[in-house]
Amino acid sequence: MPSRQTILVFDTGLGGLTVLREIVRARPDVHYIYVADDAFFPYGHRSEDQIIARVVPLFGRLLEEHAPDLAVIACNTASTLVLSHLRAEYKTPFVGTVPAIKPACASSKSRRVSVLGTRGTVKREYTQALIRDFANGCQVTLVGSAELASLAESALRGGEVSDAALLQEIAPCFVEDGESRTDTVVLACTHYPLLMDRLVTLAPWPVEWIDPAPAIARRVVDLLGPDPGEAEPANAELIFTSGRSQLPRKALAPFFGGRIPA
Repeated sequence: MPSRQTILVFDTGLGGLTVLREIVRARPDVHYIYVADDAFFPYGHRSEDQIIARVVPLFGRLLEEHAPDLAVIACNTASTLVLSHLRAEYKTPFVGTVPAIKPACASSKSRRVSVLGTRGTVKREYTQALIRDFANGCQVTLVGSAELASLAESALRGGEVSDAALLQEIAPCFVEDGESRTDTVVLACTHYPLLMDRLVTLAPWPVEWIDPAPAIARRVVDLLGPDPGEAEPANAELIFTSGRSQLPRKALAPFFGGRIPA
């Protein structure tokens, strides 16, 4: 039997679990290592230079220790800043996460699209370039949320997160001008799909919420190939850079395809 492939999934915290979940569905046979850089969370409050100086050498250590076949940067903020540096520095293939502006604008009927991300992501030149290249005549509203990632982490840990707090963060996404109004919202932070059910309920009108995770999973399969049909799922590991476990391991099992990460 050929040796199992290893995928390392990296995020600032627990938001990348939404990406991991989709990748595991596509490739349940793979050995997964999930790294949450919670010691530096949230990246949205850090400067660009701080993030680059943090992530590039951190990845050097992670790649040396775990030797993954592929690394997924399950964070828009990190991807838009450090992906080019990582690809220049290391030979490991990287898959990033960037705001899904192209598919959102392609599918919008009203031609009004909102991009909901961290303040850092929505102001970054990378995001502006995506709009210039792919807006295709759509009016794109950029909404920088200060607290939604932290609220998502709190909710996942079982904390109380009020409807009012969530609505305050998402309300600017909903723009109405005469007969035209927003019909598509890009979730440009992997934490936000953790709140998907509540976002749908709280929305003032129905919209299409664009979650990047399925597209990332398809890209991973393109690079590594389809599931070869292994009989049993591989083991999984979970690493917090702070050294403190944020949740009981059993509570995270659904994101790892039912397996409890070590």
